[in-house]
Amino acid sequence: MKALSAQQVEERFGITPEQLEQWEKYVSQGILPSEPRGPVITGPGRPMKFGEEMRQVGFKEPKSRVALIDARAAQLGLKRSDYLRGLVDRDLASSGLV
Repeated sequence: MKALSAQQVEERFGITPEQLEQWEKYVSQGILPSEPRGPVITGPGRPMKFGEEMRQVGFKEPKSRVALIDARAAQLGLKRSDYLRGLVDRDLASSGLV
């Protein structure tokens, strides 16, 4: 890959040599002068979703049943896991366990 000249960078991307120098100064100081484009996650792994350690629960269903589960979750605007979690939560609440 061939390096671009300062003139080519300015023509292609609209970035002046002065802007590049300023950005380099900021970055070398650990300053990122922009807004985050997504959620900011600190530390390794996913943050706790429900305030406590989680364990994975799994079971098998026929493909046709999984398709129906996915269709119903989509109708409700949910992911499959959120849909199934909601069903479990409602059942545990109705039994008085939660």
